[in-house]
Formats: sequence, C-alpha cells, structure tokens
Amino acid sequence: MAMQTDVLASVPLTAEGQFTNQTPTNLGRTRVKAVYIVPSGTAGSIVFKDGGASGTTVLTLNTVASATQPTYLLLPGEGVLFATNVYGDVTNIGSVTIFYG
Repeated sequence: MAMQTDVLASVPLTAEGQFTNQTPTNLGRTRVKAVYIVPSGTAGSIVFKDGGASGTTVLTLNTVASATQPTYLLLPGEGVLFATNVYGDVTNIGSVTIFYG
C-alpha cells in the first residue's frame, strides 16, 4: 500500500465553525493529520466534531495558558477520519490550523 502525500493546510480557525481549504470552501470527508494551535493567555480547548455544531465529538484538545507557546501536534497513523466534515468548537484560543489529506 502506498503512502498518501497530498497533505494540505486549512485556513486558520479563530472562532467556532467549519474548517475550510484555502479557496475557502468547507472541507468534506477528510483525515486530519496534524494540528497547529496558537493559544491565548487563558487556558482553552478545541473540540473537533464530525457533522457540524451538533455532530459527533471526535477529538478534544486542551491548550496551555500562554499566548507565546504555540503547539504542533502530529496525529498518529493515518490521522483521524472525519466522514462528513471537520467542525471546530474553540474556547480561549488565538487560532487553530489543521493539516489534512
């Protein structure tokens, strides 16, 4: 089996909503491979949902309380599959960018 190499980056999400590509068009079915978080001065979180605001919670990441300590998280294996779309519910963060493919 060949490895997939067409990894792309989303537009940074700064408020609750669907992740988009650079066009910007909402992402459909995709695998999230990595996450880049710019936190705020207050501890926060990002809840990733499949299927919009009322969709299934797939992943929750908590952030540190530091506006100067961004976090890059590489997800294991082939990443996390979102069958419908990728929705982010953000609390107290500067921005979050996903790398997907």
